[in-house]
Amino acid sequence: MGTEAGVKLDDGKLFMSLIPPETIIGLAEVLTFGANKYTKNGWQTVPEAQDRYKDALLRHFYAFQSGETHDPESGLHHLKHVLVNASFLLHFEENPPEVE
Repeated sequence: MGTEAGVKLDDGKLFMSLIPPETIIGLAEVLTFGANKYTKNGWQTVPEAQDRYKDALLRHFYAFQSGETHDPESGLHHLKHVLVNASFLLHFEENPPEVE
């Protein structure tokens, strides 16, 4: 059996359209800068990644708090870098690296 024509069952699904476009674009800008500087997805294999990305997040946040809006090297807003570092930390929280 199916559902009647024109019905779309969205109950319980995420409202992805609520994410501000500048957030997604900012993530992509910083990730593209990093991929061009280093390598695509290289952030996933950085030694001691969680501590290093926490430090990077805080450096960008404190620079922003001190009145500097844009990172001198990338030219991108410090809060865009904060978003990326937070996303890396979330990734590692939800996907812990294997201990050798």
